[in-house]
Amino acid sequence: MLPEKRACLKQKLRNREKVFAAWTSISHPSITEIFSRAGVDFIGIDIEHSTISQEQSQRIIAASQASGTLCLPRISSHNMEMIKRLLDSGADGIIVPMVSTGEEVEQLVSWCKYPPIGCRSFGISRGQGYGFDFDEYTSTWNDISSLIVQIESIEGVKNIDAILANEDVDGVMIGPYDLSGSLGVPGQLEHPTVIEAANKVIRACADSGKGCGTHVIEPDVEGLQGVFEAGYTFVVLASDVFVLWKWSARMDKLIESAK
Repeated sequence: MLPEKRACLKQKLRNREKVFAAWTSISHPSITEIFSRAGVDFIGIDIEHSTISQEQSQRIIAASQASGTLCLPRISSHNMEMIKRLLDSGADGIIVPMVSTGEEVEQLVSWCKYPPIGCRSFGISRGQGYGFDFDEYTSTWNDISSLIVQIESIEGVKNIDAILANEDVDGVMIGPYDLSGSLGVPGQLEHPTVIEAANKVIRACADSGKGCGTHVIEPDVEGLQGVFEAGYTFVVLASDVFVLWKWSARMDKLIESAK
């Protein structure tokens, strides 16, 4: 089942179909099991901005896949060892933050893909079914795994065509907060320069036939419609931290009003 789902996600990204993702920054797999019931295409693990460890990541991946949902960790840095261990733990692909040049993409692809495309080493772990699925996994991985890179700097925007020129990039995710900081207007997501930079990436993804995504903090019907009309093709629907934050803020007001 996993190979078919992996191929389906990759095809959706390349066809620029709508893709939906959940996002977890808290390590307990129960959260992942709950999110898996939402009908999302994949669950992202935010290793970059959390304390989630390698061991905890494997448990999240297993919980996600046991519920029939793919799992793509966002790594914390451009790190071959981290990518290798997460993929061997069974991750269905990788999300990479802060990608700014075509050369960086070439390096990332080499770490993610088996020869002859890349230089990922061959091991036997959970990803390969502890050996039972080794032949199927290694013979299909290059063709069906997904690589999503994040554009979060003005350098990445300037080099977007070179980044997308790599055939093994399946989609791009814009990081608006870091992008706004790179443009000298931190936190001003509606600033004209931020919108202009994001639109350049959106247009480049459309021209190259690859998915383009963003993170929506408080998703609703109207908001999602606006995101898709803007040219995005996939969205990360809030996160466990956002959900708890917004709930706590509402409860704080409720408690104050009830006193």
